[in-house]
This record gives sequence, C-alpha cells and structure tokens, in this order.
Amino acid sequence: MAIKTIIVLLVGLALASVHPAQAQQPKKVPRIGFVVGTGPEGPNVPPFRRGLEDLGYFEGKNVLIEYRYAEGIEDRLPASVAELVQLNVDVLVIAPARAIRAAKQMTKTIPIVMVTAVDPVANGLIDSLARPGGNITGLTRLTAELNGKRLELLKEVVPRTSLFGVLWDAGGAGSVNSFKEIEIAASALKIPIRSLEVRSPKPDFEGAFQSAAKARVTAIITITGALMLGYSKRTAELAIKNRLPSMYERSSYVEAGGLMSYAANDDESFRRAAVYVDKILKGAKPADLPVEQPTKFEFVINLKTAKQIGITIPQSVLYRADKVIK
Repeated sequence: MAIKTIIVLLVGLALASVHPAQAQQPKKVPRIGFVVGTGPEGPNVPPFRRGLEDLGYFEGKNVLIEYRYAEGIEDRLPASVAELVQLNVDVLVIAPARAIRAAKQMTKTIPIVMVTAVDPVANGLIDSLARPGGNITGLTRLTAELNGKRLELLKEVVPRTSLFGVLWDAGGAGSVNSFKEIEIAASALKIPIRSLEVRSPKPDFEGAFQSAAKARVTAIITITGALMLGYSKRTAELAIKNRLPSMYERSSYVEAGGLMSYAANDDESFRRAAVYVDKILKGAKPADLPVEQPTKFEFVINLKTAKQIGITIPQSVLYRADKVIK
C-alpha cells in the first residue's frame, strides 16, 4: 500500500506541475490594418513603424501589420478597407479621407486611428475633437486650413506673380474640398488662380503644365492627395522645367525638388498614430481619446531649386524657414 501511495503522490505532483503550462494560452499577436493612398515606397509607413518600435512593438514579432496601398487610385480604397474589416484586425490606421469614410460605414466595432488632412468634424467623421465618439480617433493635420498662409508665403517670394495655378486631382474627394479652401483664401488675398486638373488612373501632368504656360501662370500651389503623392518628384521636375515657383502641402515634395512647403510635420503625425494604436491595444476606447491637432508647422525651402528656376528668396522669408535645403 505504501508503494502504491507513493506512486499516486508522484503522479499527482507530475500532473500538477504540467497543468499550469497546459492551461496557459499563447498570447495573441495583435494585427493592425494600415491603409494609405500611395504605394509601398510612400513616405508614411517608415515613421509609423518607428513609432511602434519606440513603444516596444516589432513587426513580425509581437505585432502584425496588414498593408493596403491604393497606388494613387482612390477607387481602390473602399475595397481595401473591406478586406481589413473582413480580416477583423484589432485596429485600423487610415490616412485617405475616402477610406476613413468607408471604414466608418463598414464597422462600428473595430477601432480606427485616422491621420487626416481634412477637418474631421466638418466632414462628419467625428462628433468633436475633444470627444470624438464612436470608434474613430487620431490626428488631423489641418492641411486645408493652412492654404491662406501658403498663398501668402508664395506671394511674398514672388510678389510680381499675377496668376497662381492650382495643381490638383479633380477626382479626389478630399482634394475638391481643398480646392474650395484655396479659392476662398485666394479671393480674400485678391490673388487670381487657375485650376490645373489631373485625374487618375493616368494623370496628364505634362498637359496641366502646358495649360499653365498658355494661361501665363507664374507660380503653382499643389494640393496633396492619394494620386498626387505618388508623383511628387515628377511634378517638382515639371515645375523646375517650366521655371515655376511652387508651394506644397508636404515637405516630401520639397525634398523631391519642389521650392517650398508649409505644413505639419508628416513624420511626426504618423509616429503619433502609433501612440494611439498602443493606447487602444491596451484597452482605451477611441471615443475617449481626443483627436490631436498639430502644434507646430514647418516651413521648408529648397535653395537649390530656387537657383535652378532663377529666383532669389528674400532674407525676410529665409529667416522664417525651419529647414533650408541647399
């Protein structure tokens, strides 16, 4: 009996030691759905990844990211969002306004972190910046609201400019609103403008610049959108070729050869998006996370481009630049 009792005790101890390990479930690796209007080479993915890594998330190890790229074609966005909703990702990170609207219609449960250029309240995406409500929060870059300042700076650099050309994707929903904002700002500043429209899937930028030449446009301002982001280098090259001073909504255009930009820091916006993802994965509700507005705007000038098109940037303007590319 003693031997049997010892055997029973040993088996019991063995089972007790195995049970906790068997009962412990493998930790779920969160999945993030990431939707942008550009392709894989676009400027938004790297800063988002860096933001995640700063918070201890490493892609392929303790977090998975499902990427969907529109490649500049906005019509692809709703289907991309639908795929991620079907996959039931843990959180969606979305930049294009059209994709945010699609996500808002498709899901009320998956948290959505937006990084948007439009006013999210005026566009019906959220209830308010302080209390967004629903399942959407994130950041707004207030791009359209800065168009008056961009026009002022461009006018200061080229005071004799008589006609500004507005280069934009006429088929982009967000771009339509931005063009209206520019019209209002230009009217207030008494600056005449000329619409230079392109459309996906095959934007005719050469034709747009030919129209600018015929109309005697003397400077251009570009509206950023899913389509336009993929052609930053091409549009900058054409502006230089036509000796046109240019103003942009993102610093990446100036780095590609554009003359000037005035905007919130692009990298910082997507890095901050990772902070929202972290909070949500830890249990925070989007409805309770206030939407951030930019607190700092960058004025970037490319002096190399200025020299190529034969203009001199006034010292009074150079002193205000946050970054000068030489």
